[in-house]
Amino acid sequence: MCTVTFIPREVGYYLAMNRDEQLNRIAGQPPQKRFIDGRTILSPSEPGGGTWISLNDEGVCFALINWYSAPARVTAEAISRGEVVRSVSPSCTSEEVDEHFSKLPLSSINPFRLIGIFPDRCEAVEWRWDLNTLVRHECPWQPQQWISSGYDEPQAQLVRSRTFEHTRQHRTAGSLNWVRQLHSSHSPEPGPFSTCMHRDDAATVSYCEIEISPDEGIMRYHAGAACSRILRATPETGLRIKIGGPQATRPEVPENSFSRKEISDLLPSLVMTNRNS
Repeated sequence: MCTVTFIPREVGYYLAMNRDEQLNRIAGQPPQKRFIDGRTILSPSEPGGGTWISLNDEGVCFALINWYSAPARVTAEAISRGEVVRSVSPSCTSEEVDEHFSKLPLSSINPFRLIGIFPDRCEAVEWRWDLNTLVRHECPWQPQQWISSGYDEPQAQLVRSRTFEHTRQHRTAGSLNWVRQLHSSHSPEPGPFSTCMHRDDAATVSYCEIEISPDEGIMRYHAGAACSRILRATPETGLRIKIGGPQATRPEVPENSFSRKEISDLLPSLVMTNRNS
């Protein structure tokens, strides 16, 4: 259950994500700097190590949402969908992602939609996995949203899309403050269909935003309902990453360093205990 908003800029882009989860689920961890296949990665994480959003040192972002409209589910023990983003996070082109998908045990991963943003090519790509077929969809390089909901996905998509289109008429549309206001919105009323989602058993549990400029990426994160504090965020907060070129702060033997092969080798042992992951 999530809402992802993408706003291309003249140079770079903004991407924001509300993560909606069951209230009894263990909270995610705030973003850290990691190193996978020699690339610097910024990402929050689940307790098991997977993630729902990442940014690498080429300015490439990946965000994953559950696909509730695809009815099939893994019947045996499943691998967390959070491992998908972690494993593709070093990729710098959509072709690399295509190749890596051929190596993932997709038959053990429940349906998902993966969004990849590749600024060098002005390319936005969505991969949809329904437990039978993996479909790649080229998306336009323009403002857009991706929405999922385990409550009533079609209705959530309809209501949140209306809010998105309505707010795009505002004078500040496309600015970072506008993105924050959108993701804290309770329009038309606080509930299961508002962008900042509230239900008795589930809610928006975190907000993450990415800001990309020609030479720097910033990931800002707020744990808790998006409506509670994000408008107080300042440009000075968040983790920063140098885009392109050598990473001057990268240690010779970095902590949190992995290879993609090590992650792939671990996947069969990462059995999900929470079917909503």
